[in-house]
Amino acid sequence: MSEAAKRIEALRKKMAEYGMTAYYVPTSDFHESEYVGAHFKGRSYLTGFTGSAGTAVITQEEAGLWTDGRYFVQAAKQLEGSGITLYRMGQEGVPTVDEYLQQTLSKGDTLGFDGRVVNALAGEKMEAALGAKGVSLVYDKDLVGEIWEERPPLSKEAVWILEERYAGCSAKEKIANLREEMKKRQASVHILTTLDDIVWLLNIRGNDVPCNPVVLSYAVVTLDALYLFIQEETLSAEVKAYLEGLSVSIRPYGAIYEFVKQWKKEKVLLEKAKINYAIDKNLDASNEKIDEMNPTALAKAIKNPIEVENIRKAHIKDGVAVTKFIYWLKKNIGKIPMDEISVSDKLESLRREQEGNLGLSFTTISAYADNAAMCHYSASKESNRVLEPRGLYLVDSGGQYYEGTTDITRTIALGEVEAKQKEHFSLVAASMLRLADTKFLHGVSGLNLDYVARELFWRRGLDFNHGTGHGVGYLLNVHERPNQFRWKTTPDRKNVCAFEEGMVTSDEPGLYFEGSHGIRTENLLVCVKDEKTEFGQFMRFEHLTFAPIDLDAIDTDFLEARDIALLNAYHKAVYEKIAPYLDEEERAWLKEATREI
Repeated sequence: MSEAAKRIEALRKKMAEYGMTAYYVPTSDFHESEYVGAHFKGRSYLTGFTGSAGTAVITQEEAGLWTDGRYFVQAAKQLEGSGITLYRMGQEGVPTVDEYLQQTLSKGDTLGFDGRVVNALAGEKMEAALGAKGVSLVYDKDLVGEIWEERPPLSKEAVWILEERYAGCSAKEKIANLREEMKKRQASVHILTTLDDIVWLLNIRGNDVPCNPVVLSYAVVTLDALYLFIQEETLSAEVKAYLEGLSVSIRPYGAIYEFVKQWKKEKVLLEKAKINYAIDKNLDASNEKIDEMNPTALAKAIKNPIEVENIRKAHIKDGVAVTKFIYWLKKNIGKIPMDEISVSDKLESLRREQEGNLGLSFTTISAYADNAAMCHYSASKESNRVLEPRGLYLVDSGGQYYEGTTDITRTIALGEVEAKQKEHFSLVAASMLRLADTKFLHGVSGLNLDYVARELFWRRGLDFNHGTGHGVGYLLNVHERPNQFRWKTTPDRKNVCAFEEGMVTSDEPGLYFEGSHGIRTENLLVCVKDEKTEFGQFMRFEHLTFAPIDLDAIDTDFLEARDIALLNAYHKAVYEKIAPYLDEEERAWLKEATREI
């Protein structure tokens, strides 16, 4: 019996003790974070699937795991022998988690979950749909925690202050602006539980989630007070004095659940898709809930001029590291031992040589040959592939700097490349450059612009099963809302927003062929104003990322004249910005790598 199968059996015993028919385990912490610290990896512990997104549902007879297209291949491999059924989300005939629960549970049954790791919106949907069938919910039992021996403790990394020369705006001003937004919504209380919003608001950072410099905390903002629920041992005397200077009242991390019970007949601004179900259930019924996206989300996404200038500097540093890496890889492939893990470590070491680097912005995706067909592949001891002087190698990586967060993907020819792979590589490069070159009227969203990236693919009956781009934080989460390039949208369209000046968004089309190869080319873009005419304000994008696109994998037969012009112009900029930081040999190589074609 596999470890996952043993753990599921232990969970079923606990379920029986509590009279539960099914147990629901999402991928989340108490803050609806995309990436979670070791303490919160309950779904991974239970199932053995290590991807960043997925939901498990366990009954006494069945066990299922739902995940999206990024992880189909990985999940299938990791679930082998576990007895867990893989449900490929979005595929024809595959029920959603909610549909499965409605089909499986009957009157008198009980669904259990830890209400701290399920958001209020999801909890309410289950409550309404299952309640109508006579199914009851129990949300105060962490059964995975009860069976998890030697569970890692909550992270308690030190909190530090982000200086205003990096943040570009004081926390005092941000708090004042937030209160103005609360007044617009007629809210007297705002509950803020998303970690990136909290640290952005207070101009603090930490290290409680790997690669995401956030702090485990909750915040409650009223029109005249601000309460921060945090593990006090993470605060130095300096940080405490700083927070006191902002009139912040420090409370114990877990005290939020009792604290929110005190209000009666208040207008409480909260975001049900982000606040956890347990907090929401602890609010008195007399309060009026204003369910809207946290005002901090949009404010945070629109980088101020100081942040944008800093971000440009961060990307030059990062571009130097990545360019040096590509040069080293090309020079040494086939001459020294290389594998996916060792070259990933080499890239990280080159980043750490850059002044102001604070580590990685996410776990590097280092994928050779068919491993790259898994778009969120993570090399392990078991999967680690030796690199050979042939075929394609994909590396998706990023760094955290005082000046900002980076995210770049390059696919690199290690030697001879098949004609079909060159075709795919050329289409991906052209797609990325076309989207970056878009000019559009203010008010346009990524829902409109996503077609620019996919048009070359769709014309040929090709596609990729992920969004084309996501927002990126400032020394924060590499995935930041609300800006994105994505043609699929939620029914309420809450993931649609117009592009504003200062928004930073990734541009990362790709093509993936299971068992063969995967290709992605990614730059970060900043939205800027273009001309204003009688028809309105026009907007455009500028590249933030500068590193060569491998001409050894380009086939110009698949590029139009405009694509070649865009590639040449981009490479000219790469050389001008990166060459001054290279040694003579590296510079000579870059000159050739960015030559006009």
